[in-house]
Amino acid sequence: MPANIPLEKIDDYRWRIPRSYKPGMRVPGLIYADEKLLKDIYQDKALEQVVNVAHLPGIVNNSLAMPDIHWGYGFPIGGVAATDIEAGGVISPGGVGFDINCGVRLLKTNLEYDDVKEKIKDLIYGLFSDVPSGVGSEGNIRVSPKEEKEILLKGSRWAVEKGFGTADDLDCTEENGAMSGADPQAVSERALQRGKTQSGTLGSGNHFLEVQVIDQLYDREACDTMGLNLGQVMVEIHSGSRGLGYQVCEDYSRGMVASLGKYNINVPDRQLACVPVTSDEGKAYLSAMKCAVNYAWCNRQCLMHLTRQVFEKVFGSSWQKLGMFLIYDVAHNIAKIEKHKVEGKEKNLCVHRKGATCAFGPGHPALPEKYKKIGQPVIIPGDMARNSYLLVGTEKAMQETFGSACHGAGRLKSRTAARSARPDILLKELESKGIIVKASGRNTLIEEAPSVYKNVNEVVDVVANAGIAKRVCRMRPLGVVKG
Repeated sequence: MPANIPLEKIDDYRWRIPRSYKPGMRVPGLIYADEKLLKDIYQDKALEQVVNVAHLPGIVNNSLAMPDIHWGYGFPIGGVAATDIEAGGVISPGGVGFDINCGVRLLKTNLEYDDVKEKIKDLIYGLFSDVPSGVGSEGNIRVSPKEEKEILLKGSRWAVEKGFGTADDLDCTEENGAMSGADPQAVSERALQRGKTQSGTLGSGNHFLEVQVIDQLYDREACDTMGLNLGQVMVEIHSGSRGLGYQVCEDYSRGMVASLGKYNINVPDRQLACVPVTSDEGKAYLSAMKCAVNYAWCNRQCLMHLTRQVFEKVFGSSWQKLGMFLIYDVAHNIAKIEKHKVEGKEKNLCVHRKGATCAFGPGHPALPEKYKKIGQPVIIPGDMARNSYLLVGTEKAMQETFGSACHGAGRLKSRTAARSARPDILLKELESKGIIVKASGRNTLIEEAPSVYKNVNEVVDVVANAGIAKRVCRMRPLGVVKG
């Protein structure tokens, strides 16, 4: 971090970049971190990006950074910003990211560790075989152009209608698995081409499918509500909108650079290209983004279906008898129009969450009835060797972060910097910890080594101690499929 960016300590878990730091900042920066994580944050230019985001027209309250913050395209990954639509607030593709609605889905089972310890290799090899993964991977779920456009409109519901799940799955998916207002006409032919063979595919990079076991409980009421116990086997799926979402971001990012002059918008970084939410260009991007969002939810629904089938094969029982029910599915690269209070008044805001997830508190109208009392499930994965966490959102998050929390551990090293590791040694280290890993390639494995990530336990400590999400349980990995 440049030494001249001042950080004012608010408390042990909050730090402010004052609005006076740079001309053009409309709001302060607010970073959630402790002293130890700040040392990691200093290593790249993420704080400069927090400052840049604070220049966006219509931004309110703060330019926010979660404890997993690291450098990204335009916005930092782990960045949250809300703009006031009526006051000329903008929408920026850089505030959503290239992998639109990359997100996490968490399933429970009624299996315990003793039930799977002798079969974990069969499970991981079966998942690696039956769930397409890796760069450019294509699945067996092939769709016609007409069906692809139905997916963009219906999201998860398309998959459920095809028999790839149940209505209960939709109830436990953010937005019931589809955002209204999607318009396939706003999506380029190139994006449609890239998406038509990728439903039910894991993708590459940090995407994964992980079999886990609960090793720590924190909140008995929330665990009882969700039906969770110590030693219970869980499954976590992390994927997004694949090539379709990437192309939507690329198309609209380029177009918005050309529109900056039209709306007399000045931003310190062209990667923050944006337009008013109410403009024709803003409406078109929002419609296209929603298509990619819905595609991603359908994709994760299909991935869950394939996962259930593998468990059925290995255990010789139906997924229903195995208790493979969805806890929740959350997006963490998305922009949504939401109502929040700003200076005591309810406002219509465009909330950008880039590498950040919703963390709505108890009673929020968007929550399924069964979670209204405890708050929205928040899923924070770690790396292959550590833990993942299930938390719930809080009222404090509603007051401070527009109902948002972090989305993972956050990278410490770039993919290029990670390539000095040896995959054979890494695999042996993981196996010595009882973790079986299958990856689509050597580079994927070393680029996703545990050492390239922050310690998720430290990241979650900040989230919990700051009060923006409350811990429910912790899971440790037993086996991982990496894209």
